[in-house]
Formats: sequence, C-alpha cells, structure tokens
Amino acid sequence: MSPSADGAFFHWRKSIGSVKVDPQKHNLARSHERGYRACIQLLGLVLLSVMLGCSKEPSASSASNALTDTPTPASASNPAVKAAPILDDSLGEIPREGGVTGYAGAQSCRECHQDQYASWHRSFHRTMTRLPSTNSIQARFNQTVLTNDGARYVLSRTNDEFWVHIEAAIPPLAGGSSPEPVDVRMGLVTGSHHMQVFWVPNGLGNCQIGFPFTWLIPEQKWVPRNSTFLRPPNTQHRPETWNMVCSRCHATGTEPSLDRATKTWDTHVANLGIACEACHGPGEAHVLLAKTLPKPSSNPANPSNSSVTNLAIIHPSKLDPARASEICGFCHSMKWIGAEEHWPEKGFRYRPGDSLESTTPVMRPMQLDRQPWLNNVLANNPDIFRDFFWSDGMIRVSGREYSGLIESPCYRGGKFSCLSCHSMHESEPDDQLSKKGADNRACIQCHPRFQDVTQVTSHSHHTANSSGSLCYNCHMPHTTYGVLTAIRSHQMSNPRIADHLATGRPNACNLCHLDQPLAWSDAWLSTWYGQPKHSLTEDQTRVAESVRLGLSGDAGQRVLMAWHLGWEPALQASGRNWQMPVIGGLMDDPYAAVRCVAERSMKAVGGVVPAGFEYFLGVESRPSVRDQIWDQWFRTLSKGEWSRIPKATLSGADDRQGAEASIRRLQATRAETPMRLRE
Repeated sequence: MSPSADGAFFHWRKSIGSVKVDPQKHNLARSHERGYRACIQLLGLVLLSVMLGCSKEPSASSASNALTDTPTPASASNPAVKAAPILDDSLGEIPREGGVTGYAGAQSCRECHQDQYASWHRSFHRTMTRLPSTNSIQARFNQTVLTNDGARYVLSRTNDEFWVHIEAAIPPLAGGSSPEPVDVRMGLVTGSHHMQVFWVPNGLGNCQIGFPFTWLIPEQKWVPRNSTFLRPPNTQHRPETWNMVCSRCHATGTEPSLDRATKTWDTHVANLGIACEACHGPGEAHVLLAKTLPKPSSNPANPSNSSVTNLAIIHPSKLDPARASEICGFCHSMKWIGAEEHWPEKGFRYRPGDSLESTTPVMRPMQLDRQPWLNNVLANNPDIFRDFFWSDGMIRVSGREYSGLIESPCYRGGKFSCLSCHSMHESEPDDQLSKKGADNRACIQCHPRFQDVTQVTSHSHHTANSSGSLCYNCHMPHTTYGVLTAIRSHQMSNPRIADHLATGRPNACNLCHLDQPLAWSDAWLSTWYGQPKHSLTEDQTRVAESVRLGLSGDAGQRVLMAWHLGWEPALQASGRNWQMPVIGGLMDDPYAAVRCVAERSMKAVGGVVPAGFEYFLGVESRPSVRDQIWDQWFRTLSKGEWSRIPKATLSGADDRQGAEASIRRLQATRAETPMRLRE
C-alpha cells in the first residue's frame, strides 16, 4: 500500500491577516450542486496542474516569509470515547461508512465489548483515517496561507468544517480568462501520530486526492507533502488517490467501486480507520447471533454464551500462529496485487482467518524459485525490489513488518507470531507492545535460559540493564525507514560485518557505538563470537562508521545515520559532544527527508538550528548551514573538551581545520545513486 508521489515541493508560510474566506461562499457552494461540481472539477485541474507541472524544490524567488501573527493550532484528539462527527455530504463527495456486505461497523461492538472498544478507540489504528473535525485535526487552519509559484491555498475553519480557498496560478482556459478562486471542503484526514495528511474531492464520484501539504506533528507546522518522503528531489511525481491506494489498509472493509468507463468512484467502507473487523472479520453474523441469545451470565454456575457467538467471529489469539500473523500481514507486508484480484472494482477477497497467500501473496525476493510470478513483476517494475528491500531481501521500509517476520528463524519454529510481542487491547498506543513484548521477556518466551541475568551478560558482553543487553537492540536494530524516522527491523538477525559489507545495511554495533569505526566492531565480533575478520578500507578502519556512512553513503544509509545520531541509547554509549558537525553536514543533504531527520537529531543533542532554516527548501534557495553549525559548536568547546573527542568521529583530525577538511572529503565522495524508499 505504498503511497505514490503527489507533486512538487511547495512553500509554506504561517499566517496572513488580509485574506479571509467568506463563510457565505461556503454555504452558497453547498446549496448549488451544479456550481459546486464545477468548482470541484476546477480544483482537480488546479491540483493536478501544480502537482504534475512542478517537480523541483522551491526557489528563492517564490519563497514566502513567515509572519508573526500565528494562530493557535487546533487541539489534538480527545482521548475520550465519543461518537464520530457527522459531516454533511449531500453531494456524495466523501467515501461512505456502512453498506459493506457482511460488516456491522465498530460501533456495534461497543455494547458487549466495552473494554476492548475503549482500548481500540485510543489506538493509532482507529485514528488512521477520519472525517475532519475539531477532535481529529491537529493542524493549524486559522487563516493559514500555503503558497507555490503564485498559487495560494488559504485554510480556514467554519464551525466543524475545514476549508481551503484556492487561488489558482494556471494558464487561462482556452478562449477565456484565468479561473476564479474556489472554496473546497477537506474530505478526509489520515494520521494522528507522526503527521497528518489531508484529502479533497476532485469531482469523480467520491474520489479523494491528496492535498499537497502535510502537517508535521512533532514540529507543529505545515510542510510540502513530497518533503515527507525519501525520494530524489527532482523526480517527477503523480498525485495520490485515497480510494485507490490508501484505503487498502487505512480503512476497514473497503469496496472502492471504480467505474472504469466513467472513471468515477463510489467507495464504501465498513469503517474509516482500522477498526474491529479488520482483525476479527466481518461481524454482521456475529452481531445477529448475539442478539438472538440470552445475555451472558456473570454467575459461574450459569456458563457464558460467548463460546457460541465466537463461532461467527475470528479471534486471532485462537488461530494458528502463522494464520494469526497473516491478519497483520494483510496490511503490514509487501504484497503483490494482481489484476485478477480486481481490487479497484470489488475490493479484496481476503478476510481474517483466510490464507493470505491465496489472494495477495507476499513478495519474497530471495525465493524467486518458489514465486515464478515475480519474474513478470520484475520485468515491468525493475526497481521494485530496490525501493522496498535491502539487497539480501530484508525489508527496509516501514509498515511491512510481516515481510520481515516471515523471514526470521524465530517464525520458522512455528510458535512465534505478531501476537508474541504485540497486543491491540493490552498495550499502549505507541508500538502496541504487550507487557511480555516490551523488553527481554519477548525473547525469553522461546529462549528461557536468558531469564538468568548472568546468561544475558555473558552472551551480550554488556552489563545487565544496559541498552547493549536488550536483545532487540542487537537482533532487531533500527534498519527500517519510514515516516521520517527509523524503525526496528522485524527480521531477527545477528550483527555480522559480512552482511554490512554485502548489503550496505548498518550493523547493530555501529548503530549504537557511533564513535567507533567498522574495524572496531569487526574485531569484537571476531573475539566474542568467532566471526571471521574482514579486509577493510582505510576509512572503514579509521573513521567512525556513523560518520563515514552518514556523509558518504547513499540516501537510505544517510537518513538512518541521521536518526541514530540523535538516538538516546546511542548518545549514552558514544557521547554527545561531537555529533553537531556531522549532523550539520546532513542538514545540507540533497534529500529533504535526510535534512528533516538531521534537524531533529540536532535538537536531540542540544544544538541550535540556525535561524531561518527550513528543511524542505531546495538547494538553490536554502543557504548552507554547515559552517554556521561548525562555528556554533566550536565556540562551545574548551581546549580540554576537544582533546577528549574520539578522533575517529572527526576522521582523526587534531584541530578544527583538519576536522573540517576530513568531513568535506567524505561529503565529496557521497553516493549519488538516486534513492526512492516507498513507504
């Protein structure tokens, strides 16, 4: 379900006081369907022309200055359980909840399963896609203006509706003048954890296309949509369509209902967001059966009827581990959707409890002999493996954890599953880790000898209670990338320098010991675990691997290193007084996503981001900050502190001039191979 690109880099500015949207115009637009439809069609022209016509980052000539009159952003989601808002949709522009065969909707589960409903309701699964409301939108909408090359998007709120006023900068229509401004209501909002993505109608039934700006939750600001993905800065892009791409996994029980003749959509879902029936299967029969039976008794002498009603519903925990994991794998994997599936017209045939492989098989690059159909896929999509996998077949993008799980030796034992570590109803929303999955207890389930702390320390060669004695820091390192962050690999593996050299995937040792070269890890892995030593280059012997890969690696390696340079366990292991010059170099990276992650790490190590720095601006309109950061960092060091900085981190230099020269040398050898990681 990887999203496709949706357009070029756009400028952003916080507020403007002179432009206002008349609410009466909104009412007029809603009450005159014919005129409103024309506006919607115009919006499609505006968005598509801007998205497809621009592929470069913003230039200095069109950059906007942020004003100080910044309104207060809308409040974050209320964690209390409330009924979903009802949005007037008399024109049928928004995908509809309900009417999907066999599905009852999450609200029908609440009466009998209040605790489970409440735990699901506070999860990020529920808030994956929602209708815009004051409870769902965290972004700033109060007279905020977003611009690109003369096209302006003025955001506003009227009661519980969120609008965009579009003043287009596209060529005049044939024989006429430039189109008049239009006012369009936001249709859907996706996300509530890392970022929020917005969708607007385009007049083709209830089709929703991507709004070209995204709200970053940590930064509390609008940014260009394309600057949130790791992709080459000058790549041409296509707009996203929620009905076609995102509804596959960001909604429950989706029936896209594309009419190919008219190119219109009549999409229905059981629920917006990821709801009960995504995991438990269609619940209509279960609800009907439950209504015909007496209420379950709390008297032990009178058994509950739950075992009867369970016959019409799926309980993942009662399934075979492999079949239970397939429920998660339906969304959390890299599947291939063949034309024979007729997904855009009919939706997926897969239901929880079914065999996933029989409908949408998971792509496994190292098993081409068992998946001959992949040869045709590769012939038509030669870069597809590189966009999703490391060269040895390990998944490298977020949201595909099942693809990693099934390649793990733990999984092949037949007892390990997603539920070994995760729980929807007995966990915190972040990571959905159960109590048994939050630390070494996850591994002790299958490796009981590590209940003994001495066994842990003798195996890990790290002290008890340190980050180096947490199993998953070594066997599930953060080598997966997505949503502007690094994520743990779900393919359990051992740290091996051979894999590092063969694939370019950073090994766990150097992701924590940022101040050490690859040769250091090579020596310890040989001493402790008998791994063979390797022939390494001079830089791999003398330069800290975080610095070498962070400055000279490809974009995928650079973004992972940018994240680890601000990872707290790594800072505790390798010190936090030397990273700023390296992070400063990454803040000048050609890739916007690398610059964003580096900026976050700069703040994590206590550095000050230079005034006016905006990570999404292109090279030609964004002055270099590397030298400013060098000056800032060097002024904070005393002579004694400089002498204590590990020399490998700055290429063995003994003074500032030598250190700067070494870092510039590494940047000059940066891998320029275009990199696109499709989350």
